[in-house]
Amino acid sequence: MASNATYVIGHKNPDADSICAAIAYAAYKEARGLYGYVPARAGNSNARIDAILERFHQPLPVLLTDVTPRVRDVMVTNVVTVPQEATCAEALELIDEHDVRVLPVLTSDQRVVGTISIFQLGGFFVPKVRALREMRKVNTSLNHIVRALRARVEHLPDPAREQDLFVRVGAMDVKSFGKAAHSDGILPEQSIIIVGDRRDIQLRSIEMAVRLLVITGNLPVDEEIIRLARAKGVALIVSPYDTATSAWLVRSATKLDRLIDRKFASVSPDLRLSDVRKKIANNNTPAFMVLGDDGRLQGILTRTDILKPSRTRLILVDHNEMTQAVNGADEVAITEIIDHHRLGSLATQQPILFINDPVGSTCTIIAELFRRDGLAPSPDIAGVLMGGIISDTLNLQGPTTTEKDATLLAWLSRLAGVDPRQLADLIFSSGSVILANPPERVVRSDFKIYDEDGVRFAVSQVEELGFGNFWSHSKALARALDDLCTQESLCFACLLVTDINTQNSLLLIKGDPEVAKRITYPGVEADEIFDLPGIVSRKKQLIPYIGTLLKELAHDGIAPVARRAATGSPFKVGAQSG
Repeated sequence: MASNATYVIGHKNPDADSICAAIAYAAYKEARGLYGYVPARAGNSNARIDAILERFHQPLPVLLTDVTPRVRDVMVTNVVTVPQEATCAEALELIDEHDVRVLPVLTSDQRVVGTISIFQLGGFFVPKVRALREMRKVNTSLNHIVRALRARVEHLPDPAREQDLFVRVGAMDVKSFGKAAHSDGILPEQSIIIVGDRRDIQLRSIEMAVRLLVITGNLPVDEEIIRLARAKGVALIVSPYDTATSAWLVRSATKLDRLIDRKFASVSPDLRLSDVRKKIANNNTPAFMVLGDDGRLQGILTRTDILKPSRTRLILVDHNEMTQAVNGADEVAITEIIDHHRLGSLATQQPILFINDPVGSTCTIIAELFRRDGLAPSPDIAGVLMGGIISDTLNLQGPTTTEKDATLLAWLSRLAGVDPRQLADLIFSSGSVILANPPERVVRSDFKIYDEDGVRFAVSQVEELGFGNFWSHSKALARALDDLCTQESLCFACLLVTDINTQNSLLLIKGDPEVAKRITYPGVEADEIFDLPGIVSRKKQLIPYIGTLLKELAHDGIAPVARRAATGSPFKVGAQSG
């Protein structure tokens, strides 16, 4: 998903009105000079939608099946990292320059070997009076020391060899210096001597054949000292810093390898942020490494990142209930709602534009917005709006049709140059949903979930030219509807099959038998298929009727029982590495 886009999206299992409204409302925004609005869909298309879009040269909106905020949405992608072979000095420089607390340590092929933090580095450099020898120890090479000091090299034998070395400052009398050199058990070839212009200490260090002699303050070095150092194989460099600073910087040349925390925490970029919050509740890790399937670093996630608001923005069209919205809609910013259905239980964090008008189609509302603002949609967008109105009102013959639908359809017809009757013929003859899809997809066609006082149920609707196709597949559709109850944890599920020619419907119902027993329409097959003459609208006719049945059941103390779907998390939390 684009981070700067606002998606105009209809309900799950979209119908023509839902898809057409998304396309047209994005076009309306653009007509007003507002950009970044992208039409989207929360499910698959069907033959009627495809016929409308093909007729008016519109691509299918982008598919969004889940907008749940995930790690990839908030993680830092321009991560400051440090290579595995780096020194403490290099790590500290990166931490200071970029003001970060944790650095991922990477191999040459971008795989994480661990992390290094300002706290670990601080612990390394804090004096430890009970481990004086360790305070002077540095595991590094002469090349790294030269780099840390920005030193001038006079002689540097075997510069790449890494070894344990021990730092000593030559600040004492030469006699004391010699005694101290023998008393601490550190071999000359392990010694780094840091000294100013003390010629006697310089000569004594060369005589002892120490590994490295560092002369500080950018002082000139006597040619004899350089000659003797070369003859004895003693490395000799000149630091631009004073003795105290040079001693600290030499220690910072320690390789990171022994300080790396190899038990780092990692997560997948696809992990839901809600799951990450649970993970960090019992974890003191300051940052999580975000690793791709190939184990390479994709980003870093800190506790601060998890608190960032989601950047995904939605405009809901043709619905306003969370049970019908794209997955994750309740966790992102909903900025507008344009709808013509009943009000559901939806809460937003901020005040939003909410247009709800009891007309026959959401496309009618959008057409009215164009006309209100003195804007004329293009012929193709006018045609798309016509398709939504004709489909949702059954070409102005359905019970939800209003005068406004008819008026705006006529206005759009003039703009598009299209006869509504011809477009209706194209839409309604574009193919049978029942013949074109397997039963499990038919029952999810134009499928909406409702929640009435704790009773969760679903109603799907398909429109056919006659009932012949339904009767040929009724047994398979009944089984698919029964499976739907289990998959979605429903008390019951209905499939409303509407004959466009006769304006009558059949109702197939599965689930808790107590609901079917209360249906007062004629039964065609016992407690499963009912004849609903004159019923063609789910919104205006069927849903209110079902609501009445549920109130009767509640009055009699009967509560429909929901099926229980198998549970299990589809997400894997990144394992601890190291």
